[in-house]
Amino acid sequence: MSKEEFSNRRSALREMLEPEAIVILPSSPEQPRNGDVLYPYRQDSDFYYLTGFSEPQAVAVMIPGRTLGEYLVFCRESDPAAEAWNGRRAGLDGVCSEFGADDAFPITDIDDILPGLLENKKRIYYPMGRYKSFDQRLIQWVSQVGALGRSGIHAPDQFISSAQLVQEMRLFKSKFEINLMRKAAEISATAHINAMKIAKPGIKEYELEAELISTFVARGARSAAYPSIVGAGRNGCILHYIDNNSQINSGDLVLIDAGAEYEFYASDITRTFPINGRFTPEQKIVYEIVLEAQMAAIEAVRPGNCWNDPHEAAVKVITKGLVDMKILSGNLKKLIANESFRPYFMHRTGHWLGMDVHDVGEYKVDGEWRVLEEGMVTTVEPGLYFSNNIPGLDPKWWDIGIRIEDDVLVTEAGNEVLSDQAPKEVSTIEELIL
Repeated sequence: MSKEEFSNRRSALREMLEPEAIVILPSSPEQPRNGDVLYPYRQDSDFYYLTGFSEPQAVAVMIPGRTLGEYLVFCRESDPAAEAWNGRRAGLDGVCSEFGADDAFPITDIDDILPGLLENKKRIYYPMGRYKSFDQRLIQWVSQVGALGRSGIHAPDQFISSAQLVQEMRLFKSKFEINLMRKAAEISATAHINAMKIAKPGIKEYELEAELISTFVARGARSAAYPSIVGAGRNGCILHYIDNNSQINSGDLVLIDAGAEYEFYASDITRTFPINGRFTPEQKIVYEIVLEAQMAAIEAVRPGNCWNDPHEAAVKVITKGLVDMKILSGNLKKLIANESFRPYFMHRTGHWLGMDVHDVGEYKVDGEWRVLEEGMVTTVEPGLYFSNNIPGLDPKWWDIGIRIEDDVLVTEAGNEVLSDQAPKEVSTIEELIL
């Protein structure tokens, strides 16, 4: 990662701060899995976005105008004995030389040092409510400073959400970030291709999941961006199915929603394919509707359009498709207005994508859908799901669940599909599997 990239982000944030402000960002706490075993550690996205520092037990502090250094980090000290067990630490010197801090202090000294940094500040920018234990410590520090009023020292009297500033910055990706997201999408697309290649009747869902994870790791993405969904047959109609433990039988469709996280940036791709390599006539009809809807939605991802335009484009195609299938009947505009498609297409067509798979950023500004701008990245993922418990549904459509999802960058001229290496045309998929 580039030190300059993180420095530029901190500089941009500093420009937005008022005088006598202080920014305090804690790292993610470590999470116990069972006994004395911890889950693999993943840094808080806002914290990492500004620091590039991935160790736990750390707090970043920014104080604009401080003569002794504006960017401070509290972190673990170097400890050869502890590092022999649990890995290397940057230490105080490393967080300055490698990660650009102006000064560093032991995390064990934070109770003694941080209250002094709060003295005579007016505003604290902090992600209140994210980490409750740290919330309590910060309130105690503010109270401690407040008790010094008779000495002419005042405590901050305003808490402002740091997320309002940092997450708005995160919504717009730099060239550096876009390159990382291209890589994440490339790795994920390869994983989807490999899963299709080993697909055959009788295989278990978790065997396909294993192929996905193996490809992620082999190509430098040490973790998935989210739990992989591998749903066959009726399981494909469950939006967030993660059991991945069923056998896949001939004639089943397989819906895989999986993406790698590469250098803290997520990909999010969904592909649906027949396990035996041939779509049935009914499966093909539904698939082509979803694909048409996705292409219409992608076309609507361009500067100047609103966030909801891709969803509206997808809804129009899907609703018309449901009418053509004789599942719905009536006036198209009225069907759309009444959301008659909802039993079969119950989610929105996309979400922001970045360091988090459901990334930060407002979807509406002043009550209106946000205008798309260059540098934003969104998923485009329409779907149709025909569960066998939908009243009155012709059984020939039962257990067909299809979603097609890509990662789309808003560019100056229109858009770029970052995940376009993953095949989605019927003929291409069938050729790959057979």
